[in-house]
Amino acid sequence: MSQTATQPAPKTKASYHWWQDGIIYQIYPRSFQDSNDDGVGDLKGVLQRLDYLKWLGVKAIWLSPIYPSPMADFGYDISDYENIWPQFGTLAEFDELLQQIHAAGMKLILDLVPNHSSDEHPWFIQSRSSRNNPKRDWYIWKDAKPDGTPPNNWLSVFGGSAWEWDEKTQQYYYHAFLVKQPDLNWRNPQVEEAMLNVMRFWLDRGVDGFRVDAMWHMIKDEQWRDNPRNPNYEEHMATYEQQIPAYSTDQPEMHGIAARMRKLLDEYDERLMIAEIYLPVHRLIAYYGLQEKEAHLPFNFMLISLPWDPLLISAAIDEYEAALPAEAWPNWVMGNHDQPRITSRIGVQQAKVAAILLLTLRGTPTLYYGDEIGMRDVPIPEEEVQDPQGLNMPGKNLSRDPERTPMQWDHSDNAGFSKNKPWLRLDRTFHRRNVQVQKQNDFSSLALYKSLIDLRQKEPSLMTGSYRPVYSDNQLIAYLRQTKGQAGFLIVLNLSHRPCYFTPTTIRFKGTIVIDTYPEQLNTTVQDKIALSGDEGLVVKLDECQLHS
Repeated sequence: MSQTATQPAPKTKASYHWWQDGIIYQIYPRSFQDSNDDGVGDLKGVLQRLDYLKWLGVKAIWLSPIYPSPMADFGYDISDYENIWPQFGTLAEFDELLQQIHAAGMKLILDLVPNHSSDEHPWFIQSRSSRNNPKRDWYIWKDAKPDGTPPNNWLSVFGGSAWEWDEKTQQYYYHAFLVKQPDLNWRNPQVEEAMLNVMRFWLDRGVDGFRVDAMWHMIKDEQWRDNPRNPNYEEHMATYEQQIPAYSTDQPEMHGIAARMRKLLDEYDERLMIAEIYLPVHRLIAYYGLQEKEAHLPFNFMLISLPWDPLLISAAIDEYEAALPAEAWPNWVMGNHDQPRITSRIGVQQAKVAAILLLTLRGTPTLYYGDEIGMRDVPIPEEEVQDPQGLNMPGKNLSRDPERTPMQWDHSDNAGFSKNKPWLRLDRTFHRRNVQVQKQNDFSSLALYKSLIDLRQKEPSLMTGSYRPVYSDNQLIAYLRQTKGQAGFLIVLNLSHRPCYFTPTTIRFKGTIVIDTYPEQLNTTVQDKIALSGDEGLVVKLDECQLHS
């Protein structure tokens, strides 16, 4: 039996924050619902679908960027941090959406993009106008080497050098992402204060928190040293991965900035900060901060990045649980707008097993829109690719368009997303894989998600209880979720396509199956052993449970 330290005694229900006992649902606004039939989703479209989100049982909606932007990176290149992109709507429509979300008992989280702006932002237009402009030091400008080459070897995430030559002022500027996304200079206190003011603008309007984009990129090495080469690089990988970004990311000074951002949030009542951090566990958990005074939830991407292997996943869960600071709250993410969808990574049936894993682990789960109906990555023909990551590195199948396609609501034209041609093509199977169809099918992915969420949100053991590993092998993962004084729940997951047999020697149990990827077994009593079909995952409500060392 896998052994880890038992978590601290659970708090009383009243002491939990909304982000600890609820579920976060990410919406990519371009693809959720189009209200005016221009082929692009918008804020009014989100408003039209609030009843669905409330029915599903999510607690908070996270919107990918909605700010004015030239859309070189579909909103992650911001030209005005304090307004709404006109095709998405207006500030008044945003305020109405926020009011209705709150009226429905839900919360709203905005994407904050502080690492870089658009090159069309007034700050950068001023910065590049001359070397002595007051905004010059708001961005990162460096002289060329004597031979005219860039200041160092750093690479852009989207391909090529991270340095762009500016002919007018005869210096290079740094862009961790697109050329049109120059990085802000967070070593300049004026930049920090400006971004804190952006946060105040939206917090004062009533938003409930931020997901901070690319936080681990925000501070760079002060000596601008070359990044070392990655000895494990292979040709199919993104060109950015030719190096280990030792000096261009995750610098110690970032923690002071994160703490100051958190201090601002703490001036308001129960506001959340999520940090996008793609780092190994021991570096990820550092972003909780001393006394947990940085990010409330540094995003944990293990279930995205790890191979779908039960021994690796079980070990990673244990490592994460053991590494968490005493009062830190865990979180889990299965998909997002930057990564292939879970259904496309592991298949339709295993994606149902993954749903049980995501929604029964200890901590806050984040769902990506459409995963609840098993949406797949959609093949986008080369001539229709829009994502700059795919366009800049052709031939590597790195476009993120496939996981950003429109939500599949029903079997009408364009899946109920729009009456006009959508900005990205739909999955050809949308007529049979959509919300309307799956709501009427007790065996659907949506039915499973709905049952899981309903169970989780009414059972303290699953919502905020402790986690204890029970067993893992090359097919199975099993663990307990319990609160004090309750037998709790046993979760048993078969991460393979073949039958397997849970016959533990370290636990005796008796209970009833209340969730199963094969619903024919629902309400069946099980005791001490369980035979599972391939691709089966189940949740057992325990009547009795005894652990043996």
